[in-house]
Amino acid sequence: MKPEFWDRACRELSACDPVLGRVIDAHAGEHLVARDDPFLTLVRSIVGQQISVKAAQSVWDRLARRSRTVTPERLSRMRTTTMRDCGLSQRKAEYVQDLARHFVNGTVDPSHWASLDDEAVIAELTSVRGIGRWTAEMFLIFNLQRPDVLPLDDIGLLRGMGHGYKGGERVSRAEAEAIAQAWRPWRSVATWFLWRSLDPLPVEY
Repeated sequence: MKPEFWDRACRELSACDPVLGRVIDAHAGEHLVARDDPFLTLVRSIVGQQISVKAAQSVWDRLARRSRTVTPERLSRMRTTTMRDCGLSQRKAEYVQDLARHFVNGTVDPSHWASLDDEAVIAELTSVRGIGRWTAEMFLIFNLQRPDVLPLDDIGLLRGMGHGYKGGERVSRAEAEAIAQAWRPWRSVATWFLWRSLDPLPVEY
């Protein structure tokens, strides 16, 4: 389901930023597809750390086939060697298992996250091993559908900004943050469209 703020965000971003407006026009009718399951969103975010969208999807597909059902109970019992056979690194396999155990024993409880602001959710999530700020930000975008997240550690975002705003040159975090000021309060939406400008496969977590 399309986020309720999506159409308004697209109109306002197109009006304030011609570069972004062209990207939005090129992908008219497309939108973020959120996942309702917090566990699936977090696992997919861990899988996608520091690899391309295409590679992450391939690893996820293999993991889903091997597990048959991607649940905390199932992944908490899966061997790390099995996860590695699916394409996860040893470290990522350990992170996924640790996250699954947190869900199983109740030390991670997503039921109250909707009432927290972005930074409070990030603080809670990053207390879990293997979940850094980037992963928490992906969760805010793809599960909680927070509209104004700017993941400055995201390689795809920086590449998209470099391509669109600096003729393909590398963009620093400071430059990226400055460019994105004009996108408030819709930085999540702008980020999503810059991902789409680089990869024909929509980003999903």
